[in-house]
Amino acid sequence: MNPKALEKISYGMYILTSRKDGKLNGQIANAVLQATADPVSITVCVSHDNLTHEFIEHSKVFTLSVLSENAPMSLIAGFGYRCGRDFDKFEGVSFKEGQNGAPIVLDSAVAFLECELIDQMDLGSHTMFAGRLIGGDVLSDETPMTYVYYHTVKGGKSPKNAPNYVHVESSTAGAKVKSGNGRA
Repeated sequence: MNPKALEKISYGMYILTSRKDGKLNGQIANAVLQATADPVSITVCVSHDNLTHEFIEHSKVFTLSVLSENAPMSLIAGFGYRCGRDFDKFEGVSFKEGQNGAPIVLDSAVAFLECELIDQMDLGSHTMFAGRLIGGDVLSDETPMTYVYYHTVKGGKSPKNAPNYVHVESSTAGAKVKSGNGRA
């Protein structure tokens, strides 16, 4: 198995947010897709270890802010490499409360999508959450950031909790691929 083949799957870069008991949390997400058109539904995969997972299961809502290519690495790092249990990810970040109660990150976002949870599927290390789209808007005409752009232009890395994280081990028979399930 050549792990480089997995890098050819197209992804975007998003800030996924939710709420629980008056608290807000968010994380970087890339495994997002529009699953259906009528009604419009969106899916996102989230590590069981992430606080955002707990918030979505509790509140049954999530919001995705679509990041622009101009999003600074400091914004991505704040939501992607720090745990909301120990750090207020929204400090210094411009956001507003959406109609579902989850925060909409406005900084460096080109659009947002608000969802109510309709189902979820346990995929081992991650849960795929499916939400019915209840709101959304375009915030900017800037170009949305792809995962390829994040890696090649921004120099970003995939943390171990990312759904597409691949750990490559060398062996005499060639590369062995294991999916990661560590903490980011």
